[in-house]
Amino acid sequence: MTTGNPLGTLLPGAPPTSTRRLAWLNWKLAVGGSMVLAVVGLGLVGPLFWSTRLARPASSPPDLPPLWAHGGTAAHPLGTESLGRDILALLIVGGPASLRVGAIAAGVGLGVAMLLGFVAGYFGGWIDDVVRVLADAWVTIPALAVMVVLAATLSSITVGTEAFLLALFSWPMATRMLRSQMLSMRGRGYVKMARLSGLSNFSIMFREILPNMIPYVVASFVSAMAVAIMAATSLEALGLGPSQTPTLGLTIYYAIQGSALLRGMWWWWGLPLVLLVIIFSGLFIMSIGLDEVSNPRLKRYAQRARRRAPRRPARGTAGAGRSRTAVGSGVGTDQ
Repeated sequence: MTTGNPLGTLLPGAPPTSTRRLAWLNWKLAVGGSMVLAVVGLGLVGPLFWSTRLARPASSPPDLPPLWAHGGTAAHPLGTESLGRDILALLIVGGPASLRVGAIAAGVGLGVAMLLGFVAGYFGGWIDDVVRVLADAWVTIPALAVMVVLAATLSSITVGTEAFLLALFSWPMATRMLRSQMLSMRGRGYVKMARLSGLSNFSIMFREILPNMIPYVVASFVSAMAVAIMAATSLEALGLGPSQTPTLGLTIYYAIQGSALLRGMWWWWGLPLVLLVIIFSGLFIMSIGLDEVSNPRLKRYAQRARRRAPRRPARGTAGAGRSRTAVGSGVGTDQ
């Protein structure tokens, strides 16, 4: 019984399925994913225990301090801001909203990147030249400046509109990476056997090669998601985000507008910033784990480097050794 490629022994050289499954057992990937899932869980479980209506303007008394500060109240444990919005409700709504913007932008951009990168890398020739030149030229466009102009010209911005604006500039880097991986994959033995077996180009690209590129695709998605969230936060901090959805970037924007820094109201901007740090740290740790999954040589190299590292003796042991040597030499001299 074979556990390898879907065509069994017809396509020798394809990585076994069991090997690919074991590669996903990576603690960095688990830790980073847990951090991101914690933010998702905040948006799913939080509304069951706390009213998200408090994230609306004028829903609470303004400028209340957090519970641990003087004048704080249990009705608003993290305080309120100048517009009368509860900070805890803003975090429950804003954290998942920022993740949703990044996920939509990364998903749309990665879909375009997969189509262009796979076609360019598999067929090569003039198709590859056109896609490569287009991606290289698109990278040179100042994305943030263009998005600021586009966002400023729109009458109203929603989460979907912002995500699609970000997706316009999220596909070139992923296209270049997926194209390079397809160039290396198309010469493998199982791909050649798939061509000889009469499979269509579409089946070879998306049924035979794609399963072996899942780690690269997921890594591209995570990287694009982190970049999209960063760009979205930059736009929102300038006041160009979705007006109807309180994202983390818009919360920081209203904190700046309310002179939170000058007034010492650090919880207006500090708590959303902590949640952003958790999101970015989780995505970064996930990307490191995905690098090890997609390239096991990195993990093996790190393990060998740790084994070969010279072990330094403890200070106490080294000092005792030197003192014993000095005593021994002194005894010999006296004799």
